[in-house]
Amino acid sequence: MFKGNALVIGASGGIGKTLVKQLHESGKYEHVYAVSRNLPASPLEGVQYYSLDSESEDLVAEYCQQLKQIGGQFSLVVCCIGALHSTGDDNQKFMPEKRLEDIQKEQLSFYLTTNAILPAIWLKNVEKLLKGPEPSKLVFFSARVGSISDNSLGGWYGYRASKSALNMLIKCAQIECQRRAKNITLISYHPGTVETELSKPFQSKVPSGKLFSTDFTVTQLLQIIPNLTPEDGPHYIDWQGNVIPW
Repeated sequence: MFKGNALVIGASGGIGKTLVKQLHESGKYEHVYAVSRNLPASPLEGVQYYSLDSESEDLVAEYCQQLKQIGGQFSLVVCCIGALHSTGDDNQKFMPEKRLEDIQKEQLSFYLTTNAILPAIWLKNVEKLLKGPEPSKLVFFSARVGSISDNSLGGWYGYRASKSALNMLIKCAQIECQRRAKNITLISYHPGTVETELSKPFQSKVPSGKLFSTDFTVTQLLQIIPNLTPEDGPHYIDWQGNVIPW
């Protein structure tokens, strides 16, 4: 049985760390690579960690070239990069906008950079790692609120727009891969509301039973993706495997 390599991008976050752990423990991959800005305090033995600032396209390209030279096709790459709130360099807080008057250039730039542009840079550079004779999956953590047709509440302008932009990038890439890398399946995954720092300010409003552990949403993802094919891609799905309208 083919055992490809796996790569987790943004591996220091709550979901990223759990994903690395589950992939490593599964024994299904020849090597598991984990890249993030900060290295973990307690690294897992056997996982290949690498520290990198994803805002540098040159560093991203250099790292992917290193992985290519090491050899072995990657059968799974998961990008966990994303943000819903943050504090800027000048201590300016970025939180989802509730009304038009809340829209700010700096905040929109933050959301689009973190949730769309940085994943796009990885998308550009990891394709060569996935292309090959065996099936491979490329997963990006998106969000249901990125759906344009499913938006009935409004608000959260920057976050919604950035996730919609990410979805469009994934759609375009799948069309191109169907011409030049037919083995690659692209997936836009909504993990649900997960108990991490990303959702912390909003957890009190989550209905009972709908706040998931990182173990749960990662397990769901890894159970769903083996059955997804490039011919039907890209796939925009939630943690139940249900299709989300673009």
